Amino acid sequence: MSETIENVMLAIGPNDRDHVERLLESVIAVAGPTDATVYLVHVFTNDEYDQRMDDLDLDPTSGALQPDEMASRHEGVRTPAGRLEELGIEYEIRGIVGNPETEVVRLVDELDIDQLFIGGAGRSPAGKAIFGDHAQQILLNADCPVTYVQRE
Repeated sequence: MSETIENVMLAIGPNDRDHVERLLESVIAVAGPTDATVYLVHVFTNDEYDQRMDDLDLDPTSGALQPDEMASRHEGVRTPAGRLEELGIEYEIRGIVGNPETEVVRLVDELDIDQLFIGGAGRSPAGKAIFGDHAQQILLNADCPVTYVQRE
């Protein structure tokens, strides 16, 4: 990892829509002063991607709408993108289809991310064991510092 922060990632989950402002404040506090590029990332599960394609009356195998473009239409991504643009902070939108835990960690490596920001719900250890916890797996496996912002 480099000594300066050049690339940060905000991983935006399906439950982060009402929470994205808090996440974004943390990202801006780091990216603004360092002139870092912010990667706004949304990982669509296969079911979520197929459902959105159905909603748009598109064939998922047609390639008519790539995941990056679908992510740029996602309200949870458009809001932070607009705010970053207003502040003059460079950003890129990435949409991926797959397992959030795996894909976020893969992108951290691929994009040479210096700091990752994720949100999540405070769950008990039993809740994590029963329902799983994407954020916990990302925290454990990402090869960069991770800032975790708990939903209110």
